[in-house]
Amino acid sequence: MSPELISILVLVVVFVIATTRSVNMGALAFAAAFGVGGLVAGLDADGIFAGFPGDLFVVLVGVTYLFAIARANGTTDWLVHAAVRLVRGRVALIPWVMFALTGALTAIGAVSPAAVAIVAPIALSFATRYGISPLLMGAMVVHGAQAGGFSPISIYGSIVNGIVEREKLPGNELVLFLASLAANLVIAGVVFVVCGGLKLGADPAAGSRATGAAPAPQKAAPGPAEPRTHPAPATPTLSPEETSLTPSRTATLTSLLALVVAVLVFDLDAGLTAITLAVILSTAWPEDSRKAVGEIAWPTVLLICGVLTYVGVLDEMGTITWAGEGVGGIGVPLLAALLLCYIGALVSAFASSVGIMGALIPLAVPFLERGEIGAIGMVAALAVSATVVDVSPFSTNGALVLAAAPDVDRERFFRQLMVYGGIVVAVVPAAAWLVMVVPGWG
Repeated sequence: MSPELISILVLVVVFVIATTRSVNMGALAFAAAFGVGGLVAGLDADGIFAGFPGDLFVVLVGVTYLFAIARANGTTDWLVHAAVRLVRGRVALIPWVMFALTGALTAIGAVSPAAVAIVAPIALSFATRYGISPLLMGAMVVHGAQAGGFSPISIYGSIVNGIVEREKLPGNELVLFLASLAANLVIAGVVFVVCGGLKLGADPAAGSRATGAAPAPQKAAPGPAEPRTHPAPATPTLSPEETSLTPSRTATLTSLLALVVAVLVFDLDAGLTAITLAVILSTAWPEDSRKAVGEIAWPTVLLICGVLTYVGVLDEMGTITWAGEGVGGIGVPLLAALLLCYIGALVSAFASSVGIMGALIPLAVPFLERGEIGAIGMVAALAVSATVVDVSPFSTNGALVLAAAPDVDRERFFRQLMVYGGIVVAVVPAAAWLVMVVPGWG
């Protein structure tokens, strides 16, 4: 049995044990990285740790630390109610506001994880307060980020267009952008309907469920001739203490704004910036911050860092390249294109979306040069397949969503994200291939 196949089988075993024995998958993955990396691939400790996502570790810790402080001093509640007032109490609009906000941030140049790190904690605090499905809100944030992620001036768009130009393939920046925008908009619409988004605008208890406020009184059931109506959701009555801007809340809002400016304008690291701002707030208001370190999502940090370290071992030993080259050698171009889309989706669910696109687009060059497959459609399909799966809890964006959700059963939420990510991996590559590759765009 080849080392590459052994490493894949071990990954399957890690999933099975974590699912059936309720052991933290990250801890299992660290052990697997040690065993496979040392015994099968012959890597030393430095080689194994080469895949440890140090930047993601700092982002997860820093962002959850900062927003734990924001929750403790009431800043997130203030922001949630400000958002409700902005949409005039129409709670059903909020997921779409979050979708549009993250999309706008990535379209103007924010890195997708940075946009999600900024928006997800606020969005999921809102979801908790108003009884919205955290899966719905998290998916809207991630798909919003990817919807704008391939604009001509975005990070992802610039990288992919650069790869296409370097490989001397036909390209179309507008088609790439619109393909990603349309795909994520459609997926977000489906998730909105399936996860109960349509009921939010017609449920008078949408706000009261999470706040404890009494729901608005219901009318008696309509008679045979009386039309059935749906009252608008009631916004809970807030105390002056909840709506006032205290010095600590003002400072926290300023810190959140500073995080946005630092990441988007000055291109500073989101994790290091968030930790620095959290330390400043903790020093100034220690009573609000005393328990914040304990509320950092440590189980999620262990989970994500362990799995990604193992994926790094797979990369070091050439498993990912081995799988890609095996597909690239298939003599049927359409079948090879479909399999490359699936490899892009599956690997990207655990690793860097841009990194996998940078590996797969060159692998597609040999059969793209024959002219049997349209290069523009193939690149667009690969881009969509490799990024829509970022809602997976093992990807950076999915991990941020999982870590940012307050007051939820994290194990249950993790399973929801994993199942949803699996559905996306199974369905979207085939749909992207059918719509973008089979017609022969470009």
